[in-house]
Amino acid sequence: MKKILALVLVALLGLSLVGFAKGKVAVVLDVGGRGDLSFNDMGFKGTDQAAKDFGLEMTEVQCATAEDYYPNIQLLAQSGEYDLIICVGFLLGDALGQAAKDFPNQKFAVIDVGWITGPNIMNFVYRENEASALVGALAGMVASHVGYRYTGAVMGIEIPVLYHFEAGYRFGIDWGLKKYNELGLGIPADVKLLYTYTGTFSDIAKGKAAAQAQLEQGALAVLNVAGPLGIGMLEAVTEKHVAMRTTTAPAGPPYFFGVDANQDYLAMGLYGLASVMKRVDYGCYTAVKAVVEGTFVGKVVSLGIKEGGGSMSKKQDLLDFIEFGKGAGIVTDADVPTIIANWEANRNAIPAAIWAAVDELEQAIIAGTIVVPTAESGPEMQAIRAQYPL
Repeated sequence: MKKILALVLVALLGLSLVGFAKGKVAVVLDVGGRGDLSFNDMGFKGTDQAAKDFGLEMTEVQCATAEDYYPNIQLLAQSGEYDLIICVGFLLGDALGQAAKDFPNQKFAVIDVGWITGPNIMNFVYRENEASALVGALAGMVASHVGYRYTGAVMGIEIPVLYHFEAGYRFGIDWGLKKYNELGLGIPADVKLLYTYTGTFSDIAKGKAAAQAQLEQGALAVLNVAGPLGIGMLEAVTEKHVAMRTTTAPAGPPYFFGVDANQDYLAMGLYGLASVMKRVDYGCYTAVKAVVEGTFVGKVVSLGIKEGGGSMSKKQDLLDFIEFGKGAGIVTDADVPTIIANWEANRNAIPAAIWAAVDELEQAIIAGTIVVPTAESGPEMQAIRAQYPL
């Protein structure tokens, strides 16, 4: 009897999974790997939590090179042991597509791949442009308020997923500058966007160098859109603060804008004003839950702010991800009061009208009265750059 049948029977009987033969789920990560405190760690987090909640065994597979993608997925599928194999990331798309054809009875889920579909694939795609617009609006308004001429973004590889972030960030900055003018808080600055595609999701030094260049030009903040490279970006922001520090209050701009997870708590909360949250964990959890409950079907699931797939970080997110940081061994109980105090000090230094404006934009996106532009190709991204020539 297949393990998935055992799970369905347990669910029908309304009994706990404890004491019964466990199902198994596998999560496959691309070359970016664990430890990024961002995209890959979020994929692991959601799968791990689902495995715990539903009494499953979980296997984690880390790919060292791109050549490992298909062989690793193939080995898992060949075993016939896994009720679900989750592939986390755009880079795994082609390998997943081949494996889904080779093993039509194996259930798969994949994050950030919507163009490869099938009856045995549950696809999760995200409207990253929406949450990015919120952080962009914040950046535009805050830059105007404190007199910075630029805000920055450091990206990984030029792929559609990252175009979503850039498109939303651009739109948000433009929206924020117009809104700041309406608020009458001062004369809006002519804020421009500095952006760099590094061509990598693994070279932390490139992330740091790109962030340093933007900070030297006077960027209010650096948005991390490159997963692990954020480690280097945060180092650059920290070093910039040390170099410019003239008081005993080291918080304030320039800021580090996190990605995927809430990264506001990093560096003791000194520089993390906001994060573009992309709930990869939610997608992974949802896929496992569907298999356990017998509702798994091959389809593309689009997740935005309204569906809980993304948002700009809020205080509850900070508290939740402080716990995440504890689990990763980078935050201690003794750190928590200081992190919260630093984060609150940064946010309280921003006029309430700016935060209200960001909330207004969020509600308009949820209601559908504002549709944030996005791009799926290079030409589409070029058109958005032309429309919002920051």
